[in-house]
Amino acid sequence: MNIVIIGQSAFGKSVLEALAERDEDQVVGVFAPPRRENRPLDPITEAATELEVPIFEFKRLRDQEAIDKFKSLEPDLCVMAFVTDIVPMEMIDCPSLGTIQYHPSLLPLHRGPSSINWPIIYGETETGLTIFWPDKGLDTGPVLMQKNAEIEPDETLGSLYFNKLYPLGVEALIESVDLVRTGNAPKIVQDESKATYEGWCKAEDVDVDWSASTSAVFNMIRGADPQPGANTTFNGTRVSLYDASLSAPSSSKPAETGHLLASGESGITISTGDGSVNIGRLKTAGRKKVSAAEWTESAGAKIGDSFGS
Repeated sequence: MNIVIIGQSAFGKSVLEALAERDEDQVVGVFAPPRRENRPLDPITEAATELEVPIFEFKRLRDQEAIDKFKSLEPDLCVMAFVTDIVPMEMIDCPSLGTIQYHPSLLPLHRGPSSINWPIIYGETETGLTIFWPDKGLDTGPVLMQKNAEIEPDETLGSLYFNKLYPLGVEALIESVDLVRTGNAPKIVQDESKATYEGWCKAEDVDVDWSASTSAVFNMIRGADPQPGANTTFNGTRVSLYDASLSAPSSSKPAETGHLLASGESGITISTGDGSVNIGRLKTAGRKKVSAAEWTESAGAKIGDSFGS
């Protein structure tokens, strides 16, 4: 098959390299993000250059110039591997065998752009990925394949993606390409009665409420680690929180929430509505992430100081 890839970043690069390595099909073009001055090349652009695959960079895929170029490649299949731009239906419908797309959730659950963050924040114990046939809706097309992934109790956004959903996603896309080639790729209509949707997980969505339960605070911090970073304030300055862990349960409820209970080389402990959580690293706006010990010293934080006020 002649395949066109629309993608970006390390995930798109891995999908391109996996397809090229197998030599079953020919990647006739890669639609990548435009190059930006004084910024490194996108990983998929670097890989396509090395593999001598034609690269096309358009500011908007909806522009007629981009659509015309896509059609001129006469693809049999389009593979969408980490796409943040809006892909027009003229492109999606163009390949003779269709277009398939990777989405990191078990559709129809968690449609939307931050589908890895929200299951962790909600305290769910399982998620997965879906390879589907995109249509006019947002993550609403028929399902080709799904793979499940456990959300472990201390899993973060970063570990869930890089250790599970990333490698499983590359594997699933390659398996899906094989199914398309052999004419065995299913198209299972999504059950709309089970559909959920969440928008971008933004910093304002993960502003920690220290009066909430320990589990709610912990889930929010790990679900936003590393992006966008759950946050609070200290002495009026916004601070993002990373590398959270649960403290040992206490038999008594803290008198006040959001207070610094302990500080040491391994982190700081902050009181919650029914206990406390440990924080290993922090980031003040405009600065790099640092260890909790380094942040405590630079911020002049002392036992009993409050966060979020």
